[in-house]
Amino acid sequence: MDVRKIILLVGALLVAAVTAFMARSLIVGTGAPGASAMGAPAPQVNGPEVLVATRALPIGTILDATAVKFQPWPQELVDPKAYFVKGQGETDLKKLQGTVVRFAITAGQPLTQGALVKPGDRGFLAAALGPGMRAVTVPVSTQSAVAGFVFPGDRIDLMLTQSVPGGGDGPPLKVTETVLKNLRVLATDQRTDNTVDDNGKTVVRTYSTVTVEATPKLAEKIAVSQNLGGTLTVALRSIADNAAELEEAIASGAVSVPAGNDPKAERAMMDKVEGEGTASKTSYATGADVSRFQRSTVPGKPAGGINALGGPVTPPPAATAPYPGAGAPKGPVIRVTRGNNVTEVPIGGKN
Repeated sequence: MDVRKIILLVGALLVAAVTAFMARSLIVGTGAPGASAMGAPAPQVNGPEVLVATRALPIGTILDATAVKFQPWPQELVDPKAYFVKGQGETDLKKLQGTVVRFAITAGQPLTQGALVKPGDRGFLAAALGPGMRAVTVPVSTQSAVAGFVFPGDRIDLMLTQSVPGGGDGPPLKVTETVLKNLRVLATDQRTDNTVDDNGKTVVRTYSTVTVEATPKLAEKIAVSQNLGGTLTVALRSIADNAAELEEAIASGAVSVPAGNDPKAERAMMDKVEGEGTASKTSYATGADVSRFQRSTVPGKPAGGINALGGPVTPPPAATAPYPGAGAPKGPVIRVTRGNNVTEVPIGGKN
């Protein structure tokens, strides 16, 4: 082989080796700073602890113990007159429970004093209501109020128990039906906060009225249910029911799942299912479901029925003879009705 060709081949191999080494060094060198940055500890915030939201708090949210917490905040960003600073002013978490969020607060954002409305302040219930919603007060008995274990912020179902009278013999129909579901409680009696004792436990008290949040249409139904002569009963709902109802609403097509990963669209879908109460026409129980001696349907009406004036229809009287000794008239007749009296008048024909 020619010596010149051998020299060129050896030189090409050397150049390739040097290029590969430099490329490897460049790749390793650029990756090292990223790895060191990921492993670096997060900078410590040296500042006072302020009250922040642990989750997103929409307008009208009633605060509870899990909605807020204290977290260190940079000193230069803290305004003691605006923020709730731990150890300064009114920062007792017990006193803040039951207050209502006036402006939307994102998760991790500090709460400002102007963003909360305290129970007893003017406009408290108006701030607790969602857009387009109404506050309706429902009277309940002590026995039907879940022994006082319903508090502001809980969700309830409303059941109506009534006696449905009918004609005929026997007792009226006893029936209980769930008329409204998933109503948010705003207040019990005239209290809009949860009283706690010295140990931080909620004090359970009986009450005679419950104020709930409802749409205008549901508010009308609540007003009607109070005048049907029955008894209203409160049923406390489980927190897990909202997830089950969301799946049912998606399956039935009542709500549509947003495309992509848009958190705002998903939150709007959840609010549509959880935020409003609903009317129920499928859940009921009659007296026969409890006792064999009770009815399962409304008693029947009299055989004659009801006339246009609202009274019972009496059977038509037997036809009378036109003169003594004659038989009953035969042939076509006209039936005349005067109120509840029905008579037949012959109009001719062969006897």
